[in-house]
Formats: sequence, structure tokens, C-alpha cells
Amino acid sequence: MFEFIKKQSPVRVIALGFALVILLGSVLLIMPFSVQEGVDVAYIDTLYTSTSAVCVTGLIATDAGDTFTFIGQFILMLLIQVGGLGVTSVGAGIILAMGRKINLKERSVLQEALNLDSAQGILRFLKSIFLMTLCFEGAGAALSFLVFVQDYPPLRALWISIFHSVAAFNNSGFDILGNYQNLIPYRDNVPLNLITCGLIIFGGIGFLVIRDVLHNRFRWKKFSMHTKVVISVSAVLIVVGAVLLKLTEDITWLAAFFHSVSARTAGFSTYALGEWNSAGLLVLIVLMFIGASPGSTGGGIKTSTFFVLLQGIKSAATNRGEKAFRYSIPSGAFRKAAVITLIAISVVLTGTWLTMVFEPQLRLVDALFELTSAFGTVGLSTGITTTLGVPAKLVSILTMYIGRLGPLTIASVWYFDKGERVRYPEGNIAIG
Repeated sequence: MFEFIKKQSPVRVIALGFALVILLGSVLLIMPFSVQEGVDVAYIDTLYTSTSAVCVTGLIATDAGDTFTFIGQFILMLLIQVGGLGVTSVGAGIILAMGRKINLKERSVLQEALNLDSAQGILRFLKSIFLMTLCFEGAGAALSFLVFVQDYPPLRALWISIFHSVAAFNNSGFDILGNYQNLIPYRDNVPLNLITCGLIIFGGIGFLVIRDVLHNRFRWKKFSMHTKVVISVSAVLIVVGAVLLKLTEDITWLAAFFHSVSARTAGFSTYALGEWNSAGLLVLIVLMFIGASPGSTGGGIKTSTFFVLLQGIKSAATNRGEKAFRYSIPSGAFRKAAVITLIAISVVLTGTWLTMVFEPQLRLVDALFELTSAFGTVGLSTGITTTLGVPAKLVSILTMYIGRLGPLTIASVWYFDKGERVRYPEGNIAIG
């Protein structure tokens, strides 16, 4: 087994690692010590829950608060943490904790998993990731406790706070409040809404951006191009999303802001989305599809991909070079962004079509919303998840898996670079 893994490319090792953790999680969650007494849960539902946790999505086939014991919820939290940080990063952290050294093969896998250009200083960066995660989740749990302790006994409130902080920072919309209510009881609680949004935003902008901001002491001029793009696009999407949601739905500005942030791969909700109109759901679909940023705990095509795509289109339309923030956009970036977007659209549309085939009673907007949420590893739903049959759940599971690893990563799993041996003359083709 180990010899087989050693022979695989970094991309395949990462894909295999996620699959193995999902399967292990599904088995642990169906064990008697994980399920509350008197509750019957099918394996497909624990497989769905494990996939949703490891892929930091938050879509639920069964309510975590009503189904799982404390042990089951603790396992679920670990799966979310492993999925958010990345299977490879957690594995490397365990190796370092055991006093072992990371070899060249393992460094290349880490480099691929963390979206780094170079393996230089990768272990130092890995340690900073764990430290940042501990700090953000610790602060989030402490602040959330001040809210939850008003409604629950201290020990229960502490556990809910820890679970909520881990789920929020890792952009996973799981909750353990029970009765499928998510954060609806706290829709008007300003502190919890802002705490949750803060954890989602920091978890979604990526560790590279956080490190750059801290290293340059919040001085905008010294930020890298990547950091400037991520922060700018994220801010614009949050503001525009909030305004559009407020215009299309009868909700407060706080709720509009919260859902605009949450739709960018977190999946928490303070309103029943099944009651929203199609215009509001369309806004959320676009936000979910774009998603978070590279090197973060979130999914989607990523903010930088969306930015490069827009710049490429603008460049083609104006016949000017692709540039931003006094930098030229790297050659080939637009091509990569276009490929990622096209594959992503194909995955979402194919998943939606298959879901409609298996569940013909569903509305198109509900199926499209569900599969976009699965691909973007968001976790928002109009309430159809628990009604899906086994085939439709398997489609959603595969979509979440592709969304977490990234469409280009999945495509490259089957790619063998043997080089081109034959060159053909250029032909003519009409476009537009």
C-alpha cells in the first residue's frame, strides 16, 4: 500500500487522502458510540455527512445535534478540522509532532496542497497555519461562549462554542443546535452574527493572505498582488451581495450581510432559504459558485480565478494588456481561469441534470441551488437535502468531493504528460 502511494503524483496522493478520510469518517459516525440511543441512521447518510464534513460543506442528510452523541459530534468536528486544514497538512503536522523529518516527496505533496509556488520554507509556513488556526478558533470559541452561555448550561455552551468556531473558521455550515434550525434562533443576535462572519472571512481569504497582511503590518502598498486581489474582490462581493439580497428579500441589513458572507462557502443561515424567491436564490448561487480564495478553507472557483477571468475578458474587449495594482497578470493565468470555470460549470450542470433525473419532483432552482452549494462546499440548502434518494445523494457526494479538491485537480488526476510528438498546421475557425 505504501509503495503504491509513493509512486503516485502529489495530486493523486491528495485525492486519495481525502477519499480515505471520508470513508473512515463514515464508518466511525455509524458506530453505536456515535449515534444517539433510539436513532436509526443509514450508512448513506453517514457517508454523506462525512463527505460534507471533510469537504467542509455543511449540507446535512441528518441533523448533527439530534443524531450524534458527544463522541459522534467530536468526530464530526475533527473531520471538519482535517478537511479545512487539508488532509496533507494535518498528516505532515502529525509527522512533525512525532519527531520525523519530511522527505522530498512529502514536501512536493504539501506544496501542491497549499498552493505554494515553491517548497522553500514550507515547514515554517505549515507551523504558522496551525498557530493561526488555533488563535482564530480559540478567539472565536471564547467570544461565541459569551452568547451561547445565555441560553445553555455552561458546559453545553462551551461545547457548542468550540464546535461552532471550528465549523465557522473552516467555512463549514454544520451546527449542533438540533431540529435543523442552524442559526435561525440567533438571526437578530448582532454579536454572534459578526463573530461568525469574522471567522468565515478570515478562514476564506486564505492563510497566504493572512500571513502577508501580518508580515507587512497591514500596509496596503507592501501587500503582494495576490493579497490585494483577494481582499478587493472579497470586499466587493460581500458589499454587492448584501445590497442585492436586501433588494430582493424582505430581510434586515444584518441578515443580508450575514448571508452574503456565508454564501461564500460557509453555509450558515439565519433564515429558511426555502421561503426565499428565485431572485434571492440566484444571488446566492453566483456567490456560492465564486466561493472563497486559494489556500483557504473554502471552495468555489475562487476569487482570484473570477478576477483573472474578468480581466481577461476586459483585455480582449479593449485590446489592452491584463494588469492590476501596477502588476501584469501572469501569462497563461486567463487560460487556466477559463478552464477551471468551464469545468466547474460542467460539473454543476451535470450534477443538476442527474439530480433532476433521479428526483423529477424537484424545482430546477432548488436542484441548481443544491448542486452549486455542494460544488462550492457551502452547505446552504432550500431544504431538499433530507428528501433526496440514494442516487441523488451519491451525485451530491461526488460533487462535494470535486468541489473540495478543485476541478483542475480532479482533471489532472487522470492526466499523463507524455509530451506532444506531432505538430499540426494552424487552421482557421470563426469565433463570436
